[in-house]
Amino acid sequence: MKSPVVKRSIVVAGHKTSVSLEEAFWNGMKEISNLRDMTLSELVGEIDRNREQGNLSSALRLFVLDYFRSRATGTAAARPQA
Repeated sequence: MKSPVVKRSIVVAGHKTSVSLEEAFWNGMKEISNLRDMTLSELVGEIDRNREQGNLSSALRLFVLDYFRSRATGTAAARPQA
């Protein structure tokens, strides 16, 4: 059975890196970046700079989960801390 996780390349802070994400999380990242009027690379860069632990793929999944959970409950939208 084929894994639903897809490895994708992205440029973050001028460096090419790869992340492994399911399609739903990748689409969530694109939606959030569009809503914030920023590129996907800019959003991933913010998340990368502000993560405290774990790998980048995990940080992206947690960010998307938190963002949409916040929207569902009516709390402030998730933002990486500056």
